Amino acid sequence: MHVAGIDIGGTNTEIGLVSREGNLLFSETIPTTGHNTPEDFVREVVMSIEKGCAKHNAQLSAIGIGAPSANYFSGSIEFAPNMPWQGIIPLVKLFSAALNKPAFITNDANAAAIGEQVFGAAKGIKDFILVTLGTGLGSGIVVNDQLVYGHDGFAGELGHVIIEENGRQCGCGRKGCLETYVSATGVVWSARDLIRSGKQIAGITSIEHITARDVATAAAQGDLNALMIIDETARKLGFALANAVAITSPSHIFLYGGVAKSGDILLIPTRKYFAHYLLRNFAGKVKIELSMLPDNAAVLGAAALAWKEISP
Repeated sequence: MHVAGIDIGGTNTEIGLVSREGNLLFSETIPTTGHNTPEDFVREVVMSIEKGCAKHNAQLSAIGIGAPSANYFSGSIEFAPNMPWQGIIPLVKLFSAALNKPAFITNDANAAAIGEQVFGAAKGIKDFILVTLGTGLGSGIVVNDQLVYGHDGFAGELGHVIIEENGRQCGCGRKGCLETYVSATGVVWSARDLIRSGKQIAGITSIEHITARDVATAAAQGDLNALMIIDETARKLGFALANAVAITSPSHIFLYGGVAKSGDILLIPTRKYFAHYLLRNFAGKVKIELSMLPDNAAVLGAAALAWKEISP
C-alpha cells in the first residue's frame, strides 16, 4: 500500500509514491508551468502516478498534496500569487475524480510539519512549531498533536507577522513581514542594502547575483559584514519565535529549508536572541533544533498528510 505525495511549487512539481514507513518507492519531477489549465496539469500528474504504480506494482490508497495558499478545509489552492493559474483551484476534487481515491491538501509548510511529525524529529512530540526557511518563510504549528488550521484553514502564517512597521514590501501586499527579513530572499535583500551603502562582502562581486548561500559562506569564513547580516537575521527570527512561544507553548521548534542548512552560523545566534526575548515562564523549556527531514521532505510531508488522514 502506498500514497502519492505531491509537492506543487511555482516552477516545478515533485511527485512520489510513499509507504507507511516513509520509504520513497518512486519519484518524478514535472514542470508546474506550461499547462494551459489546472485540468491539464492534473492529467500530467495523474499519468506520472499511474506510471509509478504500474512500474512498481504498487496499490494506491490516497493522494496528499502540499501547495502554496492551499486550504485544507476547501480542498483548493486559493489565490496563490506565484501559481500559473489564478483564483480558486479545486485540486482535491480534480485529483479524487481522476484517480477515484481520497485526496487531501494543505499548504507546503503545514505539509512539512506533518512530515516532521510522522517521519522526522517530531515523532511523539505533541506541541511543536516547524519553520521553513526557503525563498519565503512558512510555518506549521502543532498543538496537542493536531495541526492548527484555524476556522478558515489559513492559521499559522508566522512569515506574515509584521516585525517592522512600514518595513520591506512583502508579496502579500503588506509591509514589514517577517519573511522579507528572515528567508533566502530577506538575506539577499539585506546583503544588497549593505553593498549599496558602500560596504563589501567577501566573495560577492555582483549585486545582481547574490544568493543567501553566498552570505552564509562569507559569514562562515569570518567576513564581518556577512556575520552582521546573519546576526540581524537571527535576531529577528529569535524575536518572532519567542513571541510565537507565548501563544502556543511548544516544547520544540524545528528549522527546515535552505537557509537553515547554514547550520550553527544561524542556529547559535537564533538561540541566543530567542532566550533573550523569551518570557521567563518558558525559559529552558523550549528547544530549537534543525529538522531531520531529508531533501524530499515536501513530498514526504504531503504523503504524511494522506497517511494521517486515512490511518490516524
